[in-house]
Amino acid sequence: MFEAHGTTAEDSATRPDVPGPARSDESGPARSTGGPAAEASADEAPAPARPGVLQGADRALLALLSFTERRPEWGVSEMARRHGWDKAVAQRVLTTLVSRSFLSCDPATRRYRLGPAVSRLARVGEHSGVLPSLVRPILAGLLRETGESVVLNVPQGAGYRCAAAVDGTGPVRYTAIIGAVIPGHAGASGHAIFAQYPEAELRLLFGAAPLQSFNDRTVTDIDTLLGIYGEVRERGYSVSHGEYDEAVTAVSAPVFQAGSVAASLTVIGPAHRVTREAGRLTALVLEGAAQATAAFGS
Repeated sequence: MFEAHGTTAEDSATRPDVPGPARSDESGPARSTGGPAAEASADEAPAPARPGVLQGADRALLALLSFTERRPEWGVSEMARRHGWDKAVAQRVLTTLVSRSFLSCDPATRRYRLGPAVSRLARVGEHSGVLPSLVRPILAGLLRETGESVVLNVPQGAGYRCAAAVDGTGPVRYTAIIGAVIPGHAGASGHAIFAQYPEAELRLLFGAAPLQSFNDRTVTDIDTLLGIYGEVRERGYSVSHGEYDEAVTAVSAPVFQAGSVAASLTVIGPAHRVTREAGRLTALVLEGAAQATAAFGS
């Protein structure tokens, strides 16, 4: 919507022929990753601590950062091998983290998983706007370059939520509502996020029944949606035309953190303007998404 305030939505499977970083369609339970750098962060041991860093604290943090969506459980020997520690050192580090509820240990398998203290910190980070604060300069830069509204959306269940936004500068513009949640199957922002999910998880999230239709451009069939997601993974971005709000066109690219999709970065505005400039906007959105991925860290 436009000044005429709206929500963070977008729209259809038409995409300009603009080169973007290809992403492979990975199998298995893990979501698609953000390219070589992200895969390295997920699979390789982090770099050694810099001078002046407290070794014990650094080891505990390295242990915590070893837990990912790909690898949610660790044993003592595995953790020791991962970081080149003596097994006794790994045991002490893990035991310390358990004592502060950052990890929990299954008494039957003796394997470790993230504990409730991590969830508490995640809630604090969510409520204090950690991720939006990291990308505000990127959103502002895209606004200067495009003149259109720029939105950071994050996944929320089977939808996506507006976490940060800046409004376009023109008299006719799209205005996003912070906190608004849009169904995940409708619009480029959702496509950029959910294209990174494995098919089995998508079918659970969206269900077997036809998806809600907002107009005749909304994709309501899960198999058609999965085909669109394959194209999005291959190209690395999505462009949509009126799938949720018929008056808007949006260009979106995924943002990754530690190898998994964390958000999407979207430029959205009046259909006649954004469609005309889609090629140029796509290149800018891809660059902004890469910057946001770097800002989110590994």
